[in-house]
Amino acid sequence: MCLRVLGTGNCTYGKIGDKIIAVVKDALPNMPVKRSEIVTAVIVRTRQPVNRASGMTIRFDDNAAVIINADGNPRGTRVFGPVARELRDKSYTKIVSLAPEVL
Repeated sequence: MCLRVLGTGNCTYGKIGDKIIAVVKDALPNMPVKRSEIVTAVIVRTRQPVNRASGMTIRFDDNAAVIINADGNPRGTRVFGPVARELRDKSYTKIVSLAPEVL
């Protein structure tokens, strides 16, 4: 669950590539992050359609974020599901390289 979108002033909605403060809602017992822990994450998929400069609109089936550390690198070693190409433009190349598919 998103608590705050960082770097946007008073904006209440996050877009793909935005850094957010979030709460972990569900976690496995042997994971390094625990339930109800406050983390920093990057939004990688949204159900809200994203309009690209080429005129194409992209929309995903779910909302998803990747937990990152203070340096901006992902805390995990795997990313499940596709990510948007906009992450490459916002210099999250490590997340893009871990993703199985870039749309």
